[in-house]
Amino acid sequence: MQDARLYADLALASPPPADVPDFAAGIDDAAAACLGLGLPEAAERHLRLAGLCYHREEESLAHLQAAWEAAPGHAAVYIGLYRFYFYKNRLREALDVARDCLKKAARDNGFSENWRNVKAADADFGSFDAVLPRFFLFTLKAYGYLHLRLGQLDEGRAAIEKLLELDPSDKLGGKVLLNVLERQGDEYED
Repeated sequence: MQDARLYADLALASPPPADVPDFAAGIDDAAAACLGLGLPEAAERHLRLAGLCYHREEESLAHLQAAWEAAPGHAAVYIGLYRFYFYKNRLREALDVARDCLKKAARDNGFSENWRNVKAADADFGSFDAVLPRFFLFTLKAYGYLHLRLGQLDEGRAAIEKLLELDPSDKLGGKVLLNVLERQGDEYED
């Protein structure tokens, strides 16, 4: 499974080249989807086209919608939508996608859909090989970060604190976000 890190850019959602070992062998369909596997060809094509015409917003969104229609609920499509809205600085829409994706990640892991109820013992969050729990963590980080950017500091802090509870070794860099938030609080107190 260590080869999975080669495919960290999930938004491309392309299957691994033929000469790469099948690192997804033995994982379930939901985990494989997080690695971009099982994406219908039409959805993959539309995601690629959305990226190519990113500067033409309406056209790019039309391709993202077509990707969704070809593969509704696929992790790669969620990631494509999220990235589009995030990089266009349409943070409220990115948050909507992150919220939906967080619920999907919770369901795929068998967690409560309320992220506040997820416990460290619910999964092996520290393992790079645990694809679905890691996807949940990345999604929770995005959710928290967007709340911080939108000025919803209490919700953002709670999400980042939950991230650190689930990822105490801070492999995903949640502490950086919490430190920025705390420094910002110190500036307001001066």
